[in-house]
This record gives sequence, structure tokens and C-alpha cells, in this order.
Amino acid sequence: MKKKVSKFVYWAPRILSIIFIAFLALFSLDVFGNGLSFWEVVAAFLMHNIPVFVLIAVLWISWKHEIVGGIAFILAGFAYIASTMIRQVPWYLVLSWSLIIAGPAFLIGIFFFMNWFGKKKKK
Repeated sequence: MKKKVSKFVYWAPRILSIIFIAFLALFSLDVFGNGLSFWEVVAAFLMHNIPVFVLIAVLWISWKHEIVGGIAFILAGFAYIASTMIRQVPWYLVLSWSLIIAGPAFLIGIFFFMNWFGKKKKK
């Protein structure tokens, strides 16, 4: 049974982060159909995907070094919460947006930390 749990803890953050990154990339599709020129669409698309590119790089590093993923995904969740709190929106929107975006980031970070602690404990 312990072998199955360790496999789950190993693969869960990696698979969840791929799904999470794909989910974030979907938000960049709103640049199409706004009457922009080709180069404006390319620039807007790349700008919208900066967090996606950063998280892809984090996932790449985290595949071997889980501590990086644990720290980076939790910091990304806090950064998103901070960025939504800066805007002048009602508290219930900040809460719902944070649960949708920062919640999965926190979960992924916790899974990466669990995997890192498990590896550290084995040594």
C-alpha cells in the first residue's frame, strides 16, 4: 500500500500542474476576435501567457527538485491573491477568484512538498 501512496504523491503534482497550466493557458484565448492586427494578437497572446511560460519552467525544474515546485507554486498562489486584492473589486470576487486560481496552485505546492519530505525521509 505504501508503494501506491508514494506513486500517487510523486505523480499527482506533476499531472495536476500540467492540467493547471493548460487551464491558465485557456485564458489567453480571449485575445482572438477582438479586431486586432496579426502582430497585436501575437503580442497579446504572448503577454497573456507569461505566467504559463514561467510555470512550465518551474515544472521542468520541479520534476527532479520538488522543493522548487513546492515553493514556486505556493508563491504563485500568494502572488495571485495579492494581485487580485490590489484591484478595486468586491471581497467576494477576490475570494472566488482566489479559490479557483490560487487554490489549485496551493494544492500542487503541497503535493510537491509532500514528495520532497518523503524523499528526504527515505535518505
